[in-house]
Amino acid sequence: MLIAAGAECVSAALARPLPAMADESAADAADLVKELIGETAVESGRVHLDMPKQFPTGYTVPLSLKVDSAMTADDHVRHVRVLAPRNPIVEVLNFQVVPNRSEARVETRIRLAQPQFVVAVAEMHDGTFLMAKTWVAVATNGCS
Repeated sequence: MLIAAGAECVSAALARPLPAMADESAADAADLVKELIGETAVESGRVHLDMPKQFPTGYTVPLSLKVDSAMTADDHVRHVRVLAPRNPIVEVLNFQVVPNRSEARVETRIRLAQPQFVVAVAEMHDGTFLMAKTWVAVATNGCS
């Protein structure tokens, strides 16, 4: 299992702010992914993004992410990103996974600027992009 620590609101990968998702639809999440990554993602039950629905502070919000995959040469995850569209820096987590050597799973804590949908995007071996999203309400701004 890959354990990532200290995911911050600051990321060199995506330093440009983007508009927040307009509402709670899957289409808005897909539009955000298309704008950021340049690819179309579809919601999938293979991507499991678990976060608390409410958390008292935006500074250390727990995140658990798993992508169902055999992680063999014929079926594996290449890359996973976690996006928080209302943060000053949208991409809060980015990691690559190696087939036959690791699981597509991470547990960490991230910062959130305000209540928002968090979106996880997994790039699969065949070039498809799968996603999941979850609403997280934080009481305080973790990106100040």
